[in-house]
Amino acid sequence: MANPIRIIPLGGLGEVGKNMMVVEYGEDIVVIDAGLMFPKEDMLGVDLVIPDMTYLKKNQDRVRAVLITHGHEDHVGALPFLLRELNVPVYAPPLARDLVDVKLRENTGVGKYDLFEVQAGESIKLGGITAEFFRVCHSIPDACGIALHTDAGIIVHSGDFKIDHTPVDGHPTELHRLAELGQEGVLLLLSDSTYAENPGYTPSEQIVSDALDIAIGRAEGRVMVATFASLISRVQQIADAAVEHGRNIAFAGRSMVNNVNMALAKGYLKVPPGVIMNVDELSALPPERQVLVLTGAQGEPLAVLARVARRHSRDIQIQEGDTVILSASTIPGNETKVSDVINNLTRQGAKVITRRQADVHVQGHASQEELKLMLNLIKPKYFVPIHGEYRMLSAHAGLAEIMDVAHENIMVLEDGDVLEITEDSAEVVEHLPAGHVFVDGVRLWNMGSAVLRDRRHLARDGFVVVALTLDETTGGLAGEPEIASSGFIDMDESEELVDDAIELVGDTLRLAAKIPLEEDYINARVREALGSFLFKETGRRPMIVTLLLDI
Repeated sequence: MANPIRIIPLGGLGEVGKNMMVVEYGEDIVVIDAGLMFPKEDMLGVDLVIPDMTYLKKNQDRVRAVLITHGHEDHVGALPFLLRELNVPVYAPPLARDLVDVKLRENTGVGKYDLFEVQAGESIKLGGITAEFFRVCHSIPDACGIALHTDAGIIVHSGDFKIDHTPVDGHPTELHRLAELGQEGVLLLLSDSTYAENPGYTPSEQIVSDALDIAIGRAEGRVMVATFASLISRVQQIADAAVEHGRNIAFAGRSMVNNVNMALAKGYLKVPPGVIMNVDELSALPPERQVLVLTGAQGEPLAVLARVARRHSRDIQIQEGDTVILSASTIPGNETKVSDVINNLTRQGAKVITRRQADVHVQGHASQEELKLMLNLIKPKYFVPIHGEYRMLSAHAGLAEIMDVAHENIMVLEDGDVLEITEDSAEVVEHLPAGHVFVDGVRLWNMGSAVLRDRRHLARDGFVVVALTLDETTGGLAGEPEIASSGFIDMDESEELVDDAIELVGDTLRLAAKIPLEEDYINARVREALGSFLFKETGRRPMIVTLLLDI
């Protein structure tokens, strides 16, 4: 009897981003994708969010490979952090392999790594699992889905996909291979749910070429286009439109410049000689000859577009008559940041074009009719929707039921669920740690971190510092306490409250039963007494910090 297959999502289920799927069969583990997520507004000071990889670290001797479906950050962004912990080979389609290589070279904390290119149609033997890559369409070239062949059955992971009959790279989704897999018999389908709530079909990338051509052709002055640095096919569309209208092009943003240089060297990006300039050279041309491609379509504070919008860029300033095109969809959670960027650009005189005004971006994910087609071709016995917030997963589950997948064979999982599946059964048998891990500079914090809890506390209620001078001889107070505040009250307008707080702290410690006073005792008594007093008077609970001085 074959071993059960274990499916463990460590990211990407119940959220958009940080996609990471673990598949186990016997003693072998493969990981599909290792992505990041952009921080939400309440994740104060956080740069990135990555999956909790504790389970992989504990079982690193069993991890045979990391398989990458495509080169977007929400699928490869956590690789540097994973490879710092695990010495494991990485397999990726050609463009994704080269984008990952650029990323890993930028991360000095990553040592030696084994990164291999795999073409659509190729298979890799990984212990008791054979991984077969098949081509799908997405908003980036060389995107793939992965079929995992085991003695217990076939698992198909769709990757991010849509059905595009006129893709920019000329390589449509391999529907014939999907049909063949369906005829062979698929035990489980794991399928992209990002657009599962949208009826109909997702438009082709071809309409973006037409929209960019019109927008750049009509622009009277300089054009700036913000998009993802990994979206090489979009850069090609922008370059084609620039050439068509007699404009030169420059790139801004470290990741954009590095990826474009790689794409030019590898032949992914084709631009006539003399068209590409650096930013300084381009700025010497008349505005109607300029196109700038830059990072920051998600409003990221440190990206080029956000710095331009805040007037913090040394090299690029908005001029009256500029056209700024945001060629990307706003990731959930980034709406406020993107809105701020648009407002600041407009305030400076730029005309901003988003997908609301023109088809300058289309989603790379399948809508309902395409999802139904995938289900119809694969004909899985079991179905698990992946890649999306819970409502998206639930909507996709409803589509699977319409397509005659048995209700009891459809499982909506969340990060950390462990699904054991055989030919005759499928059930969640346990739940593993799979929360957020926050990247803050060079440090990593988990969801229970006191640092992040304190930041939220400070942001909400501010803090109060109580300075206490102790007599070294007696161990008691020497003089009156001093109080300072930041983000809590206006000290000049709250003199009476501050005086009452000083008197309360002094009385609390002078009447203390414990002399000499000890630091832990002081901290506990001051926070208890002062905290209750301030909440009663203001309705707020600031963070209280005591500062002890000896004389």
